[in-house]
Amino acid sequence: MYHSWIPNSDPVVKREMLRFIGKGVEDLFVDIPESIRLREPLKVGFGRPLSEYEVYRIVDRILSRNKVFRDPPPFIGGGICAGYVPSIVRFLALRGEIYTSYTPYQPEINQGVLQAIFEYQSIMAELYGVDVVNASMYDGSTAVAEAFRLAMRATKRSKILVPATMNPFYRSVANTWLSPVKGALEEYRVDEKGNPDLGDIYGKIDGDTAAIYLENPGFLGNIIEDPEAVGEITKKKGALFIVYSEPTSLGILKPPGEYGADIVVGDGQSLGLGLNYGGPGLGILGIKMDQELLKQLPGRLVGATVDADGRRGYMLILQTREQHIRRERATSNITTNSSLMAIMAAIYIAYLGGNGLRRLGESILRRTLYAAESIRRRLSGRVSIALGSRLFYREIPLRFHGKIYGEIHRRLLERGIHGGLWLRGLLKGFEDCALYCFSEIHGREDIDRLVQALAEVA
Repeated sequence: MYHSWIPNSDPVVKREMLRFIGKGVEDLFVDIPESIRLREPLKVGFGRPLSEYEVYRIVDRILSRNKVFRDPPPFIGGGICAGYVPSIVRFLALRGEIYTSYTPYQPEINQGVLQAIFEYQSIMAELYGVDVVNASMYDGSTAVAEAFRLAMRATKRSKILVPATMNPFYRSVANTWLSPVKGALEEYRVDEKGNPDLGDIYGKIDGDTAAIYLENPGFLGNIIEDPEAVGEITKKKGALFIVYSEPTSLGILKPPGEYGADIVVGDGQSLGLGLNYGGPGLGILGIKMDQELLKQLPGRLVGATVDADGRRGYMLILQTREQHIRRERATSNITTNSSLMAIMAAIYIAYLGGNGLRRLGESILRRTLYAAESIRRRLSGRVSIALGSRLFYREIPLRFHGKIYGEIHRRLLERGIHGGLWLRGLLKGFEDCALYCFSEIHGREDIDRLVQALAEVA
């Protein structure tokens, strides 16, 4: 079908192109078996080219079917939660010199982008309590998968111990990434509070264990009571200690680098990135200063130096990706980068400052604890908290005793409330549970409204 927006769809243009190369249309498809070739036009579109205005009308009609939850905000959890994006973050990120930031292939003329990435790396390293943080991970799941492969390369071992309650989305990605390099995940048990079973870890760690992985706070929102103990077992067996932490929690919790983590990971979505219909995110990956880990670190690092005149300058000091200089020796096949997301996260944290980040963490913790107490007090017998942890941060797993959660969720939607993430099919032992998120945008009245609605429908 000819369309003015697609110049090569013009029959005259097609004929001229084929004449120039001396081929017919059929010659271009000789490698496709005759049995699977389509011999009639695809039944797509509207039977005719549409004008720009007509396209806008159709798209608006489709988008009008979306339901936007603002009052109250959505309570769905699972690692990605609704949060507030300060206006300054979007305002600065939309400036041309930032919004168009991409891979600085010519560092000498990309000093602004390199400095911004350098500042991001420095902020994240301080936040997580490590020495080095890279740039260029897609999101939390790929950061975790890269951390696992990093540990395998550094230790020349193939097994990673993970908690039974590990983020199932991250676990799925990690399994995909480990399979080609003959890596394997093995579960260790957690207790009724969600804390690691140290005896089970000690019994399963062996000479083939590359790393022990811990989530703190856990996928189910529980704050681990003694993460140092896991690190101590890890070190005794010569493995590496990998800790995933939600970055806003580090405004009030001890950074994982301070309790022995060799590798830290996270997702920067909560640092002013918004939901964006599921992406993009920002994978955070950092390490303690160790030459073996540094040599195996994926992504890229920006470093600061001085030129011949003593002026500060920035450059890429580590480029391990295959399309740069490493080729088949690349430690990572991630072929894009998240510079814009990293710069937005840096703007967000710089805007809040250290005290602001602490107050943000305290605010989220207070809201989470208020929600937990309200649920225990007002929904006893019908809804319970699925873990016996004393402290939860941002997310709480709720177990529903009387009705199937799918029906409860549907009835919440009818009341204008988007409930939690149903864990059926995601986490063994939590099939009757849903994961609810309570962030800085959920006020007391929002939580009260949710609890009242659950009292009516659960």
